[in-house]
Order: sequence, then C-alpha cells, then structure tokens
Amino acid sequence: MTFEPGELRQSKADLQEALRALRRRAGRTQAWLAQRCNMSQTKLSNIETGRVTPSLVDVELILRALDTPANLAAEVSGLARLAHTEWQSKRTSWRRGLEKRQCELAALEAEAVTLRYFLPAMVTGLLATPEYVRASLGHSPVDISKTVAKKLERQTVLHDDKKQFTFLLTEQAVRWAVVPRSAMATQIDQLAALSHLPNVRMGVLPLGTALERGPMNTFTVYDQRLATVETFTGRIVFQDARDVAEHLEVFDRYQRHASFGEEARDLLSSWADQYRS
Repeated sequence: MTFEPGELRQSKADLQEALRALRRRAGRTQAWLAQRCNMSQTKLSNIETGRVTPSLVDVELILRALDTPANLAAEVSGLARLAHTEWQSKRTSWRRGLEKRQCELAALEAEAVTLRYFLPAMVTGLLATPEYVRASLGHSPVDISKTVAKKLERQTVLHDDKKQFTFLLTEQAVRWAVVPRSAMATQIDQLAALSHLPNVRMGVLPLGTALERGPMNTFTVYDQRLATVETFTGRIVFQDARDVAEHLEVFDRYQRHASFGEEARDLLSSWADQYRS
C-alpha cells in the first residue's frame, strides 16, 4: 500500500464515516450492530464519531455483520490499516526538540521485552560512541547537545537483563564512515564489545551475502506489537498486526544469513583493523 503523510491524518476520519455510512445503508441501528459484533453500543458510537479508532478485528466484525460487498470491504479494510499507521515528520521533531523523540524511544524500549533492530545503513544510537552520535546528528538545524546526552543515556537499557536485543547490521552500516578513521575503528570495537553482553545478539551481514530481498529501510520491531521504519524525512509507525508480522518475517529472513558470536566479532575486528591501517 502506498500513501502520502496527509492520508494518514485523513484516514481515521474517512474510516469512521465509511463505517457509519455502511450501517445506515444496510438499514441497521447501532444497537443491532453492536449486539451482532459483541461490543457495547457506546463503543460503536465512539467509533462512528471518531472518539475511538477501531481495531482491525472490530472493523472485520462490522463488515461481516453488515454483509459488506467484497470491493467495499477491501476499501474499508485499507482505511483501517492506514488508521493504525502513524507518520512522524523529521521537521516536526526539529520543532518539538529532538530530545523529546529520544524520550519517546526510551519509553518504547522500557515497555518492550524483545527488541529487534535492522540497520542497513548506519549504526543506531544505542550502539554508538559519543563521537559517532554527535557526527550523525550534524545535519540537524537545531541544537543537538541535549539530544546527544539523551541518546547516550538510553544506552543503559542494554544492561537490563530482562530484555533481549538483536541487532542486524550490514557491512555497509558498520563501515560507513560517519567519523574519521581512528574514530570508526573505535566505533567498530564498541560493537564487538557490546556483543559480549548476555542479552545482546549482534549479527552482521557481509557484502556478498546472497539475499533475495534488498535492505530497503532501517526498522525496529518492539515485541510483536509495533514496528518503526526510518526514512530521510521522518519515520512511519506501524501498529497493524499484519505490517508488524511482515517486518518480523523480513528480519527473520536476514537473521538466518547473518554471522553471530565469534564469527561476527572476527569480521568486526578485521574491519576495525582496516580503519587503523
């Protein structure tokens, strides 16, 4: 499904209107439909007025109860998926203050138990040295001092043994020269050091690894409930279970081809040595 950011804001209003119109077209009352869907009339009223965003299961129940034609059902289901997707503009983050985004990420990390990071282009802030963090934010047209501090503060979550982290980095991500050569060697050494943490799995995908699906975006999956995808101009937050499941499937596919443990550390060591030479 393709969409523009504006569609994400409009989709919730379109969804509530579509569901209300379908009920009226079928000649059914809210009380009748709520009973058929095993939900309260108050909840259905809140869905139709936009005070509550229905889950995908709610939408499916409503469509079935109203015997909605297949073409209309597909259209409304598409709106429901959009309604469970959020666009976060980078410009908005700049206006709010980038450090607020770090607080939001820290909250996501605090709530999740199993966290998966696919990194095809750069090292994520959780794994970065202070110099790398500062350099990676150098393009931002705002004061980054608070953001750097917040990013480094977030790294303590890696030592929470109640959580499990898996990081998959392409060779491109590890070796992309964000900082001078000596600092890049230090950054790669840090990846190897963090791979020794008992709750951290550090996987690398060397160039030349045969993969049938290209590494299109940086993404993170929090448990099995939410996935975030990074773009140049912002990030997309997926809460639709099908979208989350697809990102998990892609992650598992890459994971099967990645090197972990001593094999990964040997690769990291050789790449760090190349920067030192």
